[in-house]
Amino acid sequence: MSATADKGIPSGAPRLNVYVVDLWSTVPYYDAYLCEALISSGVTPTLAAITYYLDRGCFSRKGITPQPGLIDLVGKLDLPKRVRQILKLLEGLVNLAALTFRFRKHRPDVAHVQYLPLIQRRLTLEMWFIRYWQRLGIKIVYTVHDLLPHDSGEKHEDAFRELYSRMDGLICHSEAVKHELETRFAVPSDRISVIPHGPFFHDFQPQDKTQMRRQLGIGANECLVLWQGIIFPYKGIAFLLDAWARLQPQRLPARLVIAGTGSAEQLSQIEQQVQNLKLQASVFLEFRFLPLEELMALYAAADVLVYPYRTITTSGALMTGLAQGKAIVATSLPPFLELLRDGENACIVNYADTQQLADALADLIKDPEKRERLAHAVTAMQSGAKSWAEIGKLTVEFYEKIKAAGGRD
Repeated sequence: MSATADKGIPSGAPRLNVYVVDLWSTVPYYDAYLCEALISSGVTPTLAAITYYLDRGCFSRKGITPQPGLIDLVGKLDLPKRVRQILKLLEGLVNLAALTFRFRKHRPDVAHVQYLPLIQRRLTLEMWFIRYWQRLGIKIVYTVHDLLPHDSGEKHEDAFRELYSRMDGLICHSEAVKHELETRFAVPSDRISVIPHGPFFHDFQPQDKTQMRRQLGIGANECLVLWQGIIFPYKGIAFLLDAWARLQPQRLPARLVIAGTGSAEQLSQIEQQVQNLKLQASVFLEFRFLPLEELMALYAAADVLVYPYRTITTSGALMTGLAQGKAIVATSLPPFLELLRDGENACIVNYADTQQLADALADLIKDPEKRERLAHAVTAMQSGAKSWAEIGKLTVEFYEKIKAAGGRD
């Protein structure tokens, strides 16, 4: 069994045989929270995923033991990046074949796939296995974490159109993404379910912010603005730094922290921009993966969270931020606007409007009472475990609907 089942399964709950498939552990925290939510709704899934090398306790903290197929070695070793990528690919292919052999002997009702990384590399091998699973009678549900690979333009659109057309069911996290699936990719509405993305780390013990602020050199009366996540161009750090530069003549008591990992090229560009704009005194760059305790301490220390994205399908970083109950500045993207309201629980700005972003940040830096009011509104949005319990219920209902539906041509 892949997950502990002692968390209270409702009597009379449906019993489905479900595999949650994320063989490369691309979205490990989502996997962990989703599996926990499914258990609370009466379904004990098998998680087909390898150990997440950056946080090896990610699954065990939720009482989940993954069963990737055959091999779970690469995530447990400290390896150079290139070596890890090659071995992870080989391990993933072996596990995909092993999982398929297992499905031939013990067919699940539903395989809920989270990511198919090879499609982004224009390799169709994963789709061959998906089609074979379907020939075995397995229903395939796919979560649309990214409508298309980020910063890739339209070069993957045909591959993802094929992917979406093959799925028995699609789960997305906003009405805006559902509309794109229907209009851009011609997916029938009855094969799409909009199920919210739950908060991350709401159940993590609050951390003391004092030591973190001291470590960063942030004074008690200074405002700490935080950008955190995996660094990609679409996430708007260049836009944020341009706006931050406009604040410097005001000499506001504020520091900006940019924390995350990314490609060497991206990190170098950010460092160069900080130097070119002469922001070294007010911008702290933390380019590394932060252990969970340290990450939560950083969120606790922050006064304002900023999401200056150019585009987005779903933002795990935003869901983490919402769970921490902080004042938020975000761009006016449809998935954000389904959760955030300007002046009510966030400050909303238009992407690329540098002055508007600078003004929004300056307003919050100067006005602690407004920060507090927005933070309270954000806190009121989240119900933690109750949110995930509802997500589990909706997901199981969608599984049942897809299972009951007839086959497709």
